[in-house]
Amino acid sequence: MAKQLNLLSTGQVITTALHTEMQRSYLEYAMSVIVGRALPDVRDGLKPVHRRILYAMHELGLTPDRPYRKCARVVGDVLGKYHPHGDQAVYDALVRLVQEFTSRYPLLAGHGNFGSVDNDPAAAMRYTETRLAPISHEGMLAEIGEETVEFIGNFDNSQQEPTVLPAQLPFLLLNGCAGIAVGMATNIPPHNLGEVVDGLIALIDNPDLPDDKLFELIPGPDFPTGGEIVGDAGIREAYTTGKGGIVLRGVAQIEEVVGGRTSKRRTAIVVTELPFQVNKAGWIEKVADLVNQGRLQGIADIRDESDRQGMRVVIELKRDTNPQDILQQLYHQTALQTNFGAILLALVDGQPRQLSLRQLLQEFLHFREQTLSSRYAYELSKAENRLHLLAGLLKALSHLDEVIEILRRAADGSTAKINLQSRLQLSDVQADAILAMPLRRLTSLEQQNLQKEYEQLQEEITTLRKLLGDRRELLKSLKKDLRTLKRKYGDERRTKIVTVSEEKQRKESLTRRGTEDNSKSLSTSFKPKSPPEEVTLELTQRGYVRRLQVNGKKPKVDNGLADNDFVMQTTLTDTDKDLLVLTSGGKVYPVKVGDIPPTTGRSPRGTPLITLLTNTAQETSEAVVSRFLLPEKPENGEMILLTKQGRIKRLSLTEFTNLTRRGITILKLKDDDELLLTQFVTTNQQIILASSGGRLLRFKVNDEQLPIMGRTAMGLQAMRLRQQETMIGGATFDTEENILLVTQLGYAKRLPTSVVRLANRGDIGTQTFKFASKTDYLAGMVLAKPGSEVALVTNHQRVVRLQVDTVTNSAKDTTGESIVQLSRDEKITAVAEVATEIS
Repeated sequence: MAKQLNLLSTGQVITTALHTEMQRSYLEYAMSVIVGRALPDVRDGLKPVHRRILYAMHELGLTPDRPYRKCARVVGDVLGKYHPHGDQAVYDALVRLVQEFTSRYPLLAGHGNFGSVDNDPAAAMRYTETRLAPISHEGMLAEIGEETVEFIGNFDNSQQEPTVLPAQLPFLLLNGCAGIAVGMATNIPPHNLGEVVDGLIALIDNPDLPDDKLFELIPGPDFPTGGEIVGDAGIREAYTTGKGGIVLRGVAQIEEVVGGRTSKRRTAIVVTELPFQVNKAGWIEKVADLVNQGRLQGIADIRDESDRQGMRVVIELKRDTNPQDILQQLYHQTALQTNFGAILLALVDGQPRQLSLRQLLQEFLHFREQTLSSRYAYELSKAENRLHLLAGLLKALSHLDEVIEILRRAADGSTAKINLQSRLQLSDVQADAILAMPLRRLTSLEQQNLQKEYEQLQEEITTLRKLLGDRRELLKSLKKDLRTLKRKYGDERRTKIVTVSEEKQRKESLTRRGTEDNSKSLSTSFKPKSPPEEVTLELTQRGYVRRLQVNGKKPKVDNGLADNDFVMQTTLTDTDKDLLVLTSGGKVYPVKVGDIPPTTGRSPRGTPLITLLTNTAQETSEAVVSRFLLPEKPENGEMILLTKQGRIKRLSLTEFTNLTRRGITILKLKDDDELLLTQFVTTNQQIILASSGGRLLRFKVNDEQLPIMGRTAMGLQAMRLRQQETMIGGATFDTEENILLVTQLGYAKRLPTSVVRLANRGDIGTQTFKFASKTDYLAGMVLAKPGSEVALVTNHQRVVRLQVDTVTNSAKDTTGESIVQLSRDEKITAVAEVATEIS
C-alpha cells in the first residue's frame, strides 16, 4: 500500500474559516459573471462574447462587401483567440446577432437557416454563413484602428482585444439587452434609431431638457416584431426610475374569411403581429389546448397562414360569437398580451448601475465625446507627422542640385544622411524619407502633387485643432455623424403606442359590431344564398355612412346630422355589394354594405366609416378621400386620381376588383404628397384642374395625354406648380359646363369652361382669378350645375350652404364677389357638392 502524503507536516496549509472562504470565492464568482458575462457595457451596449465576435469578424475582414464565411470559422477564431468557453454558447450568441425577430437592428448578416419565430433552432454552424452588417461595420467598428479605445491582452496574452468598441450609436438602447447575473438582472427593450438620435441631439443642444420633451422624442420601445404598447405609464416609470412594467400586446383584427374546412364564410380574428419574444407555434398550441379544455369557448378553427410576406394566424369563430369577447379572453389567458419587465441595468466604469433613460443617453454621449477626441488626436498626430515628412521632401526638391551633389560625394548611406541633416537642417525622419524617395518623385507632376498634399494637410490640421480646442465644434461634428447614420439606417416605428383613450374607443367600436342587432345582420350577410337587401347609403362630409332601408317598413330616422355635417353622396345599392374606400395615402379598402350597421333612431348620425376598416387602416392618420361602388362592368370604366402636388394617374376600374379586407395600394405617393380627389372618366372626356394660385388647366383625356397605368405607378405631372402652390380640385365633363371657384377669404365667381384654353397635360394653365388680397388663395373648384347646392367648410368647422345659381358669372380677370361673412381668423378650406338625388 502506497505511503500517504503528510500534507500537514509540509507547512503549506493555511487555516481559514469555511464561511470566510465561501464568501470570498462566491464574491469573486459573482463579479466574474456580472462583469465578464451577463451584463452589457453602457458604452457600446455589448456583452464580452458579442464584442469578441464582432472584433474577430473585423479581423477576418468579413465586411459587408466581402463574401459570407462559414460560422464555424468565426466561432473557431473567437474561441481560439478571445473567448475560451463552449463553442455552442458562442454560436448561440452569434445567431441572436443575426435574427431579425430578436434584434431591432441586427449587427450581423446571415446566409442560411438562423431559426424562426416558431422557436425553430438554427442550422449547425458548419452549414450557416455570416458577415458583418453595414450598421455594425460603420457604426461600431469603423474607428477601431484609430486609437479610440483601449486594448488589453487576451486570456494568454498572445493577442490584443478591445475593452469596448467605438460605437457611434447607443446600441444598448437600439437592440436592447437581456441578461441574468448573480443577484441582479437586466432587461432593456429595443428602440427606434431615428427617435433615439433625435433624443441625443436634443440633449446635446439642451442638457437640461425636461423629461416630458425627451419622452416626446423617444415615446417608448420599438420591438422588432411590432405589436402594440397599451398605455404609457409603464414606459414613463421605466424611463425615470430605470425599472417598470410595459404592457405589450399583439396586433389582431376582425375579418370575414372563407372557412378552412368548409366553404362557408365566418367571422375570424386574424393575428398579424405577436408580442416580442413570443413563440408563435407555442402560442397557437396554447390556444388549441385552451379550446380543447373548454376554457376558451366560441372558436371553430385555428390555422397558421404565415408566409414570407408576414405573419397571419386565423382564428375562426363560431356563429353568434362576439369577437371582442374572444379577443379579450386571448389577451388574458394567452401570451397575446404580455408584460415586459424593463430593467435598465448596465455596467458603468465596470460597476453595475440601474439607470434612467436620460442617464443612459448621457453616458453614451460622454463616451462618444471621448472617442471622438481620441480619434481626432490620432488623426492630428498622423497628419502632423506626414506634414513634417512632406516639408522635408519639398525642401529637398527645392535644393535638388545640392542634394544630388551630397549623394554623389557621400561614401555610404549613413554619411549621406548626416550630410543632408547638417546642410539642409533636416530631422532624422526627413533625411530617411529623402534617401528612400524614388526617382519618379523628381518629375514636375509629382512635385505638384506633393505641394497639393502639403496644403491639404495644413487645412486638415487647422480643422482638427479647432475640433480638439473648441468643444462646441466637437459637438457639432458629433451631431453631424448622428444625423448621417440616421439617414442611412433609420426606419419607421414598428410598435404602436396605444393610449388608454384610444384603447377604450377601439373596444367600443368592436363592441358595437358585436351587439345583438349587428351580429344578426352579419350572420345574414355571411350566408351566400340569402337574397340581398336593397338599401340606400348616405355618405357625409364628416366621414359618416348611413344605411337606410328601401323595401319594407322604413325606420323613423331624424336628420340627425351635426350642424357642421352634410350628405355628399346618396347611393342605391344591395347588401352584397362592396363600398370601396380610398384614403389619402393611396390605399383602397372594401367594406361590405351588409356589414354597415342600419341607421336607427338611436344612432341617426350613422357609423364613422373609418371604424369599419381594418385595424391597420384605423391606426394610420390617413383621411377618407372618396367612397364609391364599382359599376356592373368595371372593365369598361376608368378613374382619374389626382394628388396635392399635381401628380395625376388614369387607371382601369378592374384594378379595384377582388380586394381583401387588408386593402391594396392603388397609387404610389412621395412622402410629402397625398391623394386629393378621384373622378370617374371615359375616353375623350375633358378634365379641368385648379391650383391654389387660381390657375386652371383643361385638356382631353386620351391615351396620348394620359395613358392608362398600373396601380403601383406614381402617375404623371398634371400641371406645372409654382413654389408653395398645390392642387385644390378637378372635374371631368363631356360638353361645355360652368365651374364655381371659391377662395379662402370667401370670394367666388362662375366661369364657363370655354374661357380656359384647351391645352396639354403638364402645361402652366390659364390664370382665371384676380385675388383681392395677396394672402388669398383658391380654396375649391366644383362644377356649377344649375339648381345645385354646395357647402363651404371653414377651418372653424363651420359649414355654409350656397346656392350655385346665386353666384354671378364673371370674367377670368375679376376678383369675383364676396359670398360669405368670415370671422377674423376664419378661412374656407374646402368646397363640396351637396347631394340632392340618388345616384
